[in-house]
Amino acid sequence: METKTSNEYKQVIDRCKELFQKKTIDYGTSWRIMRLSSITDQIFIKAQRIRSVQEKGSQKISDPIEEDFIGIINYSLIALIQISLKDDDRMEIPFEELEPIYDGWVSKTKGLLENKNHDYGEAWRDMRVSSMTDIILMKLFRLKQIEDNEGKTLVSEGIEANYQDMINYAVFCLIKLEYHHA
Repeated sequence: METKTSNEYKQVIDRCKELFQKKTIDYGTSWRIMRLSSITDQIFIKAQRIRSVQEKGSQKISDPIEEDFIGIINYSLIALIQISLKDDDRMEIPFEELEPIYDGWVSKTKGLLENKNHDYGEAWRDMRVSSMTDIILMKLFRLKQIEDNEGKTLVSEGIEANYQDMINYAVFCLIKLEYHHA
């Protein structure tokens, strides 16, 4: 059953995937050189810029923060793709081969969202974009700690779950910014 959230989620992801595809055509898969910790730092830069713009209420670079949320989604998906391809040392991988991996992670991540939405009753719709930005930053600090511990956790969610949560919060932010002008 297509819900409002499911439909909005699909629209956001379609926009992200289209950009991912175009950048793959333009740049190839140069991101294959990046370690997960570098991808995490790239996401951190984007989240930090969003927070800085939110706090200052203005920006000197005209790129809208929506583009940074798209970057958070795509870099998180790149990290998940890197995890999926950890035993594949090819630098260049055609989009046609990456697309099912991208779609697979999106499907798993959307499933996670649907389960949490069921339990929490779409509480995110009443949250501020600035609060969700802070949660993304918190997830990044958690990821950095896990990476510094060589991927080991005692009781916490693993690396994949944190990337998936960041994707979902960034999607929520884009939905709110696009449809509710929060």
